[in-house]
Amino acid sequence: MLIDFPGKTVLITGGSRGIGKACAQLFASLNANVIITYVNNLTEAEQTLDNLGGKGKHSVFQLDQSKPTHVARFYEKMLLKYSRLDVLINNAGIYLEHKINDVSYETWQHNWEETINTNLNGVANLCYFASRHMGKKGGGKIINISSRGAFRGEPDHPAYAASKAGLNAMSQSLAVSLAPQKVSVHVIAPGFVETDMTSQALKGTKGDAIKKQSPFNRVATTEEVARLAAVYASPGFEFTSSGIIDINGASYLRT
Repeated sequence: MLIDFPGKTVLITGGSRGIGKACAQLFASLNANVIITYVNNLTEAEQTLDNLGGKGKHSVFQLDQSKPTHVARFYEKMLLKYSRLDVLINNAGIYLEHKINDVSYETWQHNWEETINTNLNGVANLCYFASRHMGKKGGGKIINISSRGAFRGEPDHPAYAASKAGLNAMSQSLAVSLAPQKVSVHVIAPGFVETDMTSQALKGTKGDAIKKQSPFNRVATTEEVARLAAVYASPGFEFTSSGIIDINGASYLRT
């Protein structure tokens, strides 16, 4: 099967690092027009943009998806530059520690609000605008990056686990609602992934224990997640809409 995206426009939130960066690099190499978003680090985003290859027309936009007005303005600006959006990969998210027995009530409230606004409400708003545009253009793909934590829990990051569980439920609901417009909705649920942000933990005292969670004795690479996203984005995989696929190296099994 040949995977290629010439003339297709792919939006990847949080596309300047980690899984998002790997997705951006892969889709660019497959000749898509790649749009990446960032929150604060313009230099990092521009470096990622400069290193994208392929034949597509690539761009970077600032977006704080936790704020509904920012999402609306972003889509207005993006659609002035691109006539269509074919694939949305909702990758951006935050992971704030808030141990219930350790933090103040103020910190507890703040971290819950920030996490839900970014990881769930922000994704919902991105889906809202993307699905309307895709439906008018004959269809499209929405790929939401969830987490193993949605199923096994995250004791030190409970809002993160809740946001990803909510993301899964929302994605399955949208899959039903958007199918008549030929918009399919897919979910990828990684376990631990080797990124710049997790490299320190993997090199530390807990690194071996983290790797041993999987019988492969390693964690996922960003490229493995990106390849799965590219498969979902390809024509012929629409009937996997509403599905949630694990990519955790058998580190967590669910029925």
